Amino acid sequence: MARQERVIRVMNILLVEDDSRLAAFITKGLTESGYAVTHVGNGEDGYHELTTGEYDVAILDLMLPKLDGLHVIEQARGQGVDTPILILSAKRTVDERIQGLQTGGDDYLVKPFDFGELLARLQAILRRGSPSQPSHLAVGALRLDLLRRKVERNGKEIALHAREFSLLEYLMRNAGKVVSKTAILQHVWGYDFDPSTNVVETRMCRLRDKLIVKGCKPCIRTIRGFGYVLEEEE
Repeated sequence: MARQERVIRVMNILLVEDDSRLAAFITKGLTESGYAVTHVGNGEDGYHELTTGEYDVAILDLMLPKLDGLHVIEQARGQGVDTPILILSAKRTVDERIQGLQTGGDDYLVKPFDFGELLARLQAILRRGSPSQPSHLAVGALRLDLLRRKVERNGKEIALHAREFSLLEYLMRNAGKVVSKTAILQHVWGYDFDPSTNVVETRMCRLRDKLIVKGCKPCIRTIRGFGYVLEEEE
């Protein structure tokens, strides 16, 4: 009987970095770790690759020639690209990190960095982005299209910012379950925010208001002392 061989798919990574020495260092390390790497050196080429290629994750610098990283992310997300993006930048202030994440980045790593941390963050992103996940989610009259990044409730399209979309996605994947503020910060923001921050409460309030459409009751309930739950309509 012939031995059945297991086929292992190589993960494809897009690297958008204009520093050639740093790009060579990252490419070498990722290649030795078993990944396939495509490198481009400016924002226009990075946008082109994101919107036409098939990648498991992208590593993107913010200060790029031709088109800066934030505009690359914003335009790509606007075109429905849901490839996870790890921002790699020398910009280190809290406001700059928040802006990168709210624009559509999935994680943020400040230069200079340790390659081991870069690799660990990539692996965490890849674990979250399992290819077996569905492209659509539905809870009652609420519909979420992961590929086109569109949301509808009771047939009415609802415009959400990138972070609100991610927050709703996480709630829908856990519909009927109470999720804590800490869990939301870890899974949606993917960053070590101060537990005392009110970013979750603020975003949740805005999301709840946007999801209120004619013929539908509020579907996000606050469980005081525990967290939040997305409930299916009766």
